[in-house]
Amino acid sequence: MTIRELQSFLHPHRQLLVAFSGGLDSTVLLHQLVTLRDTLQPALKIRAMHIHHGLSPRADSWVEHCRALCVAWRVPFDVAHVQLPPGGQGIEGEARIARYQALSGSLLAGEVLLTAQHLDDQCETFLLALKRGSGPAGLASMPSILPFGDTSLLRPLLATSRSELEEWARVHQLNWIEDESNQDDKYDRNFLRLRVVPLLLQRWPHFSRSVARSAELCGEQEQLLDELLAEQLGGLMSRQGALRIEPLAEVSEARRFALLRRWLAYHRAAMPSRAALERLWQEVALSREDANPRLRLGAHEIRRFQGALYWVPLQEIDKETVYSWLAPYQPLSLPGMGTLSVSENGIAVRKPLADEAVSVRFKASGLLHIVGRDKGRTLKKIWQELRIPPWQRDATPLLFYGEQLIAAPGVFVTREGQATDHSCWHIDWQKGVEQ
Repeated sequence: MTIRELQSFLHPHRQLLVAFSGGLDSTVLLHQLVTLRDTLQPALKIRAMHIHHGLSPRADSWVEHCRALCVAWRVPFDVAHVQLPPGGQGIEGEARIARYQALSGSLLAGEVLLTAQHLDDQCETFLLALKRGSGPAGLASMPSILPFGDTSLLRPLLATSRSELEEWARVHQLNWIEDESNQDDKYDRNFLRLRVVPLLLQRWPHFSRSVARSAELCGEQEQLLDELLAEQLGGLMSRQGALRIEPLAEVSEARRFALLRRWLAYHRAAMPSRAALERLWQEVALSREDANPRLRLGAHEIRRFQGALYWVPLQEIDKETVYSWLAPYQPLSLPGMGTLSVSENGIAVRKPLADEAVSVRFKASGLLHIVGRDKGRTLKKIWQELRIPPWQRDATPLLFYGEQLIAAPGVFVTREGQATDHSCWHIDWQKGVEQ
């Protein structure tokens, strides 16, 4: 890519955050951006961020290398230290997730994110998707521009081969980091890079560009399907993002799976395999009426409730936990769930008596008498009658005075907690973002 082509690609963006590892790819990208700023576009604002994974004994020296280059090129430089959780998606997958989370959290208003994936990376990504048995969505691999949170992620080098990057670096006498882990072929991507792709290129020199064309065609097919199915998908979804099951049972399997994939994409889920989609349909959507099915996908799970599928964040609630709420009753934060506060906007209950200890719990036994109902009911029956989904029941706080249940804020009040003209509190329950 020439500097003028880079300028055209970036238009109209002028505030850039570059993911800067210090390797060949990101070094060339950052140098090209600096060249563009210094020659054609002085209003361009460039920042660089290095992600310190702590996986290499040389990680600290890499930071200093990147910092020195940014000082020389007059580019503001930041470092984000991340820790990878054990297990999960393996080192490659977890490192990628951690990088993008750190970069996302560092973006300033008006900035777009730039990463340095190139043509050879695209070829490897396509082959990895092929190995997993992916369909057109997976084989479309990496787009050059895609939405990223509230902004965009741009990949200016996606049509540039590694050999072209090496030539740029040679001509401009650039120095870069060589990560020793890139030579370890136990990682799938490295295995392809070191052993498979060179053999393919030896036989077919234009193999990477042919793969990129195939990926682009797959992307076009997916975009067309998006357009054709958008109206139908919108008609199947509630305002809360739930997906009705019955209409899906009436369409062909191919259309059903295409709609399910787009519903998952709406929730920004990683695309599941065909086998996972079949499990979703058979084990969750078509399970018996009295079942409480679920299918975990990453940090979320798919649940069924009253004829619809829901995308629900995973949460671990200890129903034995009791949270004491002491005077003067400042807002009470319940980890991972939300915040309780005394507010005029909340549900009306009576005030606690002087000798009544206020607490929050997540289970209640016996028959409960709630305002608006004539007979006593168990908590489970109340949840069912009020059509509260099972995953919300466990995360709904129960307000107690002593051992007496007073209310489920935002849901119901018991007779024992009913407000009077002489004794009235308002309890507001603000759920967490994804509740």
